[in-house]
Amino acid sequence: MFESLLTAITYLLSDGANLFYLCLGVGVGILFGIIPGLGGATAITLLLPLTFGMSPDQAIILMGGVMGAVSAGGAVTAILLNTPGTAPNAATCFDGYPLTRQGKAGLAIGAAASASAIGGIFGLFILVLVLPIAKTIVLWFGPPAFFMLALLGLTSLTVSGGNMLRGLIAACIGLFIGFVGYDEIGGTARYTVGSDYLWNGFSIVPVLIGLFAIAEMMSLFVKGGSITEVGSQTSIRFTDTIQGIKATLKNYKIVMSGSAIGTLIGAVPGVGGVVASFMSYSFASHISKDNETFGKGDIRGVIAPESANNAKDGGGLIPTLAFGVPGSAEMAIFLGVLILHGLNPGPTLLIEREYTIFVLILTLLGATILSTAFICVAAFCLVRIAYIDSSILIPSVISVSLLGAYAVQNTIGDVFAAAFFGLLGYLMIHFDYPRITLIIALVLCSLMERSYTQSMIMFQGDWSGFFQDNTAVVLLLCSVAALSIPAFQAIRKKKVNR
Repeated sequence: MFESLLTAITYLLSDGANLFYLCLGVGVGILFGIIPGLGGATAITLLLPLTFGMSPDQAIILMGGVMGAVSAGGAVTAILLNTPGTAPNAATCFDGYPLTRQGKAGLAIGAAASASAIGGIFGLFILVLVLPIAKTIVLWFGPPAFFMLALLGLTSLTVSGGNMLRGLIAACIGLFIGFVGYDEIGGTARYTVGSDYLWNGFSIVPVLIGLFAIAEMMSLFVKGGSITEVGSQTSIRFTDTIQGIKATLKNYKIVMSGSAIGTLIGAVPGVGGVVASFMSYSFASHISKDNETFGKGDIRGVIAPESANNAKDGGGLIPTLAFGVPGSAEMAIFLGVLILHGLNPGPTLLIEREYTIFVLILTLLGATILSTAFICVAAFCLVRIAYIDSSILIPSVISVSLLGAYAVQNTIGDVFAAAFFGLLGYLMIHFDYPRITLIIALVLCSLMERSYTQSMIMFQGDWSGFFQDNTAVVLLLCSVAALSIPAFQAIRKKKVNR
């Protein structure tokens, strides 16, 4: 292993072209992360033709640079404009954007960048340790465990706080939206109202763009002024970014828990980074003291999802490299890059080209560090976006957002969907309904339905089969514990107030 690592380091540093491809990948990753609706999958797809004349290792360096940087770029717009650059950055909006409105955008960006870096390094470290035993870990998760994993994610409803009834209503709306489209198991079209566009259901990107970017711009139009409610441009300081980095180090427990959740969820095929970031956010809000500030500008609400968001890449590479089973769309396209260059994932790749695996790991590590350094240095300039007057900012953000919605599938239907969910998001803001519960329910709906149906087929309709799966039982107990924590906290507060 150490010989392969040394070979990978020598190869990466021996040729200036390799470092150029790394920097190019990082630059493209940050750019595609910042622009809403694009993300790593789109970047890898567009760069794929450029790799035809490269060696396999150079192609891996270019793609690794993209994957390692896109998450950091997506956090910037999530914090400054309440517009997640990529879908997994959506959870960062819940506390990142309120911090921006309080004049603490630099603090949030510094925390997000540093937490993302630590999470990425953690995920890669676990990847190195786990690859030899990856098969055993992946096989822990069958349909019953997937169902319980989705159930655990739905316990995030308690994060909404305040009026639980409104949170449940928002979750029901999210589940209804998730049921729209063709039922792969039952073979029927549900709630499509005769529209061919709705057969595939609603894509997550237009929904996120509408609920957050367009809805916030509508709210800002009504309010007027700029995003930041306090302070002025003269209050922008580079030291704010440094304070964000210190906040990440101070909350190291949340960083470690978020990184662990991101790595674990990333290793489960078909779940993805959205579930990882939301579950990390939910877990942090449950275990943290004084969690009433979550959703109102708590720096811990930025650290938790961003640490999970970057850690998922290390976890996602476990099934991708070991078995050729991609855990996300981004990993599926990266798998295509490997196959295109004659590298067939599996035990043979791990044994015969171990140094290539370390080239990828070192590339992801370098991309994580470079993108974090760039975001932290550029934060001083980036935060000025929050002080731009609404008359300039609103049309610019809406135009870019609608363009991003269209770019996902090149269909005008996604543009109309983003506009519809923008109106819905504005109404939820106006009447104080939590958008987070809607998104969580929407993300987990398909996973829960599919896993439940598969489980019932396996167990021939017998519910007791869920309790025969050890992983499912553990996840069920975690769900019960997560739901119980708020109740215990309420009881403890009542005792303190007496």
